[in-house]
Amino acid sequence: MPEDGAVALKPANMTYEEAAAAPYGTLMALSLLRKVNIQSGQKVLINGASGGIGSAAVQLAKSHFGAEVTGVCSTPRLELVKSLGAGKVIDYTKEDFTQSGETYDLIFDILGKSSFSRCKSSLKQNGRYLLASFKMRQLFQMLWTKIIGSKKVICAMASDKAEDLIFIKELIEAGKIKSVIDRCYPLEKTAEAHRYVEKGFKKGHVVITVEHNKKPNKGTTQENLNNKKKR
Repeated sequence: MPEDGAVALKPANMTYEEAAAAPYGTLMALSLLRKVNIQSGQKVLINGASGGIGSAAVQLAKSHFGAEVTGVCSTPRLELVKSLGAGKVIDYTKEDFTQSGETYDLIFDILGKSSFSRCKSSLKQNGRYLLASFKMRQLFQMLWTKIIGSKKVICAMASDKAEDLIFIKELIEAGKIKSVIDRCYPLEKTAEAHRYVEKGFKKGHVVITVEHNKKPNKGTTQENLNNKKKR
């Protein structure tokens, strides 16, 4: 960790697990949403709204930027995404948002599950298609759309700044955003946690907990070893 790295005190209204889950998705969502300069009242669709980045993006777009948010997720996660601030939710297992006729100022495609060509008709004039995960093809599209057309592809890298993490802490303590935790696993079940995440069905974050308050085994302390030697 560099001296000027992203470090902040734990929010007073969070558990340690919630605080551990907060930085990754929230820092990335905040950094990327700032790059596209969302304005209050604009319509934003978040594709992948129930994951670690998506759940943070829904909350930030609504409570901080003042956007009208539509979240796209699967059936079991609809109520969660609504509770985070989405004014409308779309179940991707039943409806293709690109065929709904609705248009948006921003489509934030978290994992690139859709594409610019499919989303283009769902963007308003000067609309932006934002990606958090992208490949060379999307980079070429970004360069091309900078020159031609009013609808833009934005491939951006998030930055981790201490002042951003402190700002997020303030938003959390003000009750504007929260961590979404699906499951917590003890350290010894890390492999099981990875297998669960790899299934692709998690809501928000999966947290590994490390216990610090367990009493040591009486047979393995240095004091007991010394006592055994004396006997």
